[in-house]
Amino acid sequence: MALQVDPHLEEFVEGELLAGLDLTPEAFWSALEDLQARFAPRIGELLARRDALQEQLDTWHSTHGAGTAEEYAALLTELGYLLPADEPVSITTENVDAEIAEIPGPQLVVPATVPRYALNAANARWGSLYDAFYGTDALPRDSVSGRELAKGYDEERGAQVIAAADELLDELFPLAQGSHADVTRYTGDAKGFVAYTGAGESGLADSGQYAGFTETAILLRRNGLHVELTLDPSTTVGKQHHAGVSDVVLESAVTAIVDLEDSVATVDGEDKAAAYRTWLGLMTGELVAEFQKGGRTVTRRVAGDREYTGADGAPLTLPGRSLLLVRNVGHHMTTNAVLVDGAEIAEGVLDALVTAAAAQYDLQGKGAWSNSRTGSMYIVKPKQHGPDEVALTVELFAAVEEKLGLPARTLKIGIMDEEKRTSVNLASAIAAAADRVIFVNTGFLDRTGDEIHTCFLAGPVVRKGDMKTTTWLTTYEDRNVDVALASGFAHTAQIGKGMWAKPAAMADMLEQKGTQPKQGANCAWVPSPTAATLHALHYLRTDVHAVQAELASRTPADRADLLALPLLAEQLTPEQITHELETSAQSILGYVVRWVGLGIGCSTVPDLEGVGLMEDRATLRISAQLLANWLHHGVIDEATVRETFARLATLVDEQNAGEAGYPPMAKDLEGSESFQAALELVFTGRSEPNGYTERVLTTWRQKAKA
Repeated sequence: MALQVDPHLEEFVEGELLAGLDLTPEAFWSALEDLQARFAPRIGELLARRDALQEQLDTWHSTHGAGTAEEYAALLTELGYLLPADEPVSITTENVDAEIAEIPGPQLVVPATVPRYALNAANARWGSLYDAFYGTDALPRDSVSGRELAKGYDEERGAQVIAAADELLDELFPLAQGSHADVTRYTGDAKGFVAYTGAGESGLADSGQYAGFTETAILLRRNGLHVELTLDPSTTVGKQHHAGVSDVVLESAVTAIVDLEDSVATVDGEDKAAAYRTWLGLMTGELVAEFQKGGRTVTRRVAGDREYTGADGAPLTLPGRSLLLVRNVGHHMTTNAVLVDGAEIAEGVLDALVTAAAAQYDLQGKGAWSNSRTGSMYIVKPKQHGPDEVALTVELFAAVEEKLGLPARTLKIGIMDEEKRTSVNLASAIAAAADRVIFVNTGFLDRTGDEIHTCFLAGPVVRKGDMKTTTWLTTYEDRNVDVALASGFAHTAQIGKGMWAKPAAMADMLEQKGTQPKQGANCAWVPSPTAATLHALHYLRTDVHAVQAELASRTPADRADLLALPLLAEQLTPEQITHELETSAQSILGYVVRWVGLGIGCSTVPDLEGVGLMEDRATLRISAQLLANWLHHGVIDEATVRETFARLATLVDEQNAGEAGYPPMAKDLEGSESFQAALELVFTGRSEPNGYTERVLTTWRQKAKA
């Protein structure tokens, strides 16, 4: 066996990745060669098992339709799809950082292909509440309605922000006497916290919330999260504030996932090297991004730690960065970045070796700043189908540890519960990684895409919006929490929930996303640092550990309800069908044209009403699968699909008219790689393994790059 390595990847590995490690290029490539030989055949067997199961399901549905619940459960059990015994086993994971085990909070997900965004995410451990209120709709602009904000600093808006922050401080950190709105001066030292008002002096109602101080800051703590009152009356805001508080800074994105999967477009060695370079730079602490903003060059670097004196008078150092996880690709992916005898290697094998090697800079203390303080490295593994595939991932991680000379169980695993075969066997999947698992997260969109594909021939499925109230979905969300708690996740691992998909709708996020901590989730995904700061308010309000303790005694969600198929029960009107077709077509085109044409893997795509929605491969999968399902069952026809896509291509072109380098579709639909890719996603959706979109996207992106 001989490896053929893309020059961009080879240069990165030998010139950058290995530069500070006691690992020669020969040893690295030999390790990759051995791992590929050992794991690629077994991955192939597991993928063949997926295909065989789907074929058997298709055959059954072709004859029985949906069947009865009892018949469907019996079929899944007979096929080995549904394991008869799926009992929780207590996990034994050790050396888990507090950010995962003990501190509930927001979790950012960021594409590894954009260093600037990755630095934003890493540095989003701390965020300005003032900025989050001032610049978003999280705080209604009552006092400045009817006009644009003044350039520079708008004092009316500033007063509104200060008043809202005072209300929050009264709610979260109440004084023993009086209101924060009445404070004229704050002090904090080893003797304690004091707020001075016209009525006298006051401490906190709960003195245990006082965590520390500096000469210019007071540090508070609630539910494991810190809040800093920054004291500087010389600033514009500080002058306006009644006590000279220039900012209220929240501990926000406690953890962040640097993504090599759904939010990136990496189709060759050049792309992979660029994505790996970002992860390496975060592990060494040397990542730098320069960009133009407001006519000047801005330089962004990894943030340092924050130094305080604790309330007890001892030095207190808090991390300045989110604890970073990295998401590798799923087992089904291959890459032409490395070839073996002309064939692409398993991309997940390459990801595991490269990302673990980069993490050694942190694990060996060679980085400028620490990531894990417990000697662990965290890899999120997506799109695994059942416990056998989780078990293979565990073996792969153990083999990588051996190749790199890492202690056993250094590499921890985050399990994405986003495929049906994992959901229905979740306890067994967790048990397969019982000494490594640090995370189980629901992914509604991918999970819905897999649900549609799994029952594709049973009948037409309900509309996307109606999926949110289906029996299987509510059971899925509850059961993820129930099984994780029964498996001993409390105070050891994260129970996660999905992404907020409207980056500009922060008022809606504040109203809706607060339910996730109350449902027992100690982390949930957010799309931006600002969203992380605002979502942190939910964790400051809700004691997730107390919620989990209470939920642990409830009756678990019934696994049988996961098997309720989301099929249409009534005839849709022509208007409903047209709306669903147009909505899905527009979102597919809006995402695909940026993926294929510009190499952008995650985008805020305006919908038909112009509302920006965050789209990635998970959202694409559900839209493509829904249309493919409706096409197969005659709800829509091919001619209407083609006409709709052609018509909406003009709209999408208009929405992207200001994007540099944008390749318009409408002027040459036949010659547009993006348009043809969008159509292919629908027309081949029935036959794509598990309904995944990667093959189509990668093929057409490679053509566009060529």
